[in-house]
Formats: sequence, C-alpha cells, structure tokens
Amino acid sequence: MQSKIRPKRLSIVFSAVGAACLFVLFLFLVAIFPNEGFHTKAASATTQQIPQATLPGRLVIPEINVDAAVEEVGLTPQGAMAVTEGPTDVAWFDLGPRPGEIGSAVIAGHEGWKDGIAAVFDDLYKLQKGDKIYVEDGQGTMTTFVVREIRAYDQNGDASDVFNSNDGKAHLNLITCAGTWNATQRSYSHRLVVFTDIETK
Repeated sequence: MQSKIRPKRLSIVFSAVGAACLFVLFLFLVAIFPNEGFHTKAASATTQQIPQATLPGRLVIPEINVDAAVEEVGLTPQGAMAVTEGPTDVAWFDLGPRPGEIGSAVIAGHEGWKDGIAAVFDDLYKLQKGDKIYVEDGQGTMTTFVVREIRAYDQNGDASDVFNSNDGKAHLNLITCAGTWNATQRSYSHRLVVFTDIETK
C-alpha cells in the first residue's frame, strides 16, 4: 500500500513547551487537498480500513535500549503531525503506510525532555548503519528494519524524502529533534532522521 499523502514539499519544524521538544511536521497540503474536512476524513478512513491487531504496537531498538509503545497519530486541524504527550512513547504517522508496507512509514519520538527526564529518542543519534530496529504489531508479529543512513536536516529544509519513496520497497524512518536549542524561537535548529530498510532474508 502506498502512502495516502503525497505532498510536493514537506518541511519539519520543531517547537517546544518548556524544555520539551515537540514535533510540528508542517505538511503543505492545501493545494493538493483543499477541502477542510480532509484531516478528519482521512484519519477516520484509516482507522476503519486497518484491523487493530495489525497496527504497530511497540518499537524496539536494542542498541539504544528502546522498548516503547507506539501511538497512532494523524494531522492536527492546522495540518501538523500530532505528537505524543509524554516522553516515553513514540508516534506513528497513521496517514502513511504501516511499518512493513511498501513506502515510507514514519515514527517520531521526543528527545531532550524537560527537567532532565529521559526521553525515548535521547540516544537515537548513537545508531549506526547496520543496526536493527523492530516493530511488533498487536498479533505479536515482529518486522525487522536495518539502518541505512542517518541524516540531519535544517528545520526549514525540504524533507519530502522522509515521508515518500518510490522504489517499491518498505522503509521505516525515525525522527527526533537535534542541534542547538534556540531559547528565543523555542525550538531546535535541526532534526535527526534515521532511514531504515526492511530486512530481506
């Protein structure tokens, strides 16, 4: 199944509440999906079409001791990717493919939570090419991905390749914030993306 959203250009901007890094993934969809009810309809259709048991339930990354529950998120009314409220879970963008389906599935997680509290992706930068990432669904089926590349993006740069792929293969891309904290803008200067490919046997 291909991704349900294909924006021409996509930019990722990070903002924060206190010292907690939050993701605001602004999708430039107005020209492509002009109807105001798009976000609600798309999210509703996704929920109805996919059996709950096959949705991603946990993200496991042994190399950095991550074993996190996966929350399903879509778009806010402002056209931004929703995020988890706490620091320990991760967010799967459910308007794109599920991990293991053809296309680029996207999971985001917090880094640098307030008051020194550990966040799920604090150590994401430590991953290296060849490391393995696992996604378990509600039936206990585990899908394995292998890290291909780690890339830092400027917060205003074009990040379309994070959400889209056209090679006919399954990918999982992980996103967190990175770089320098700007107290005035209340945001980080960069975002870190880990690109992975499904393991082939």
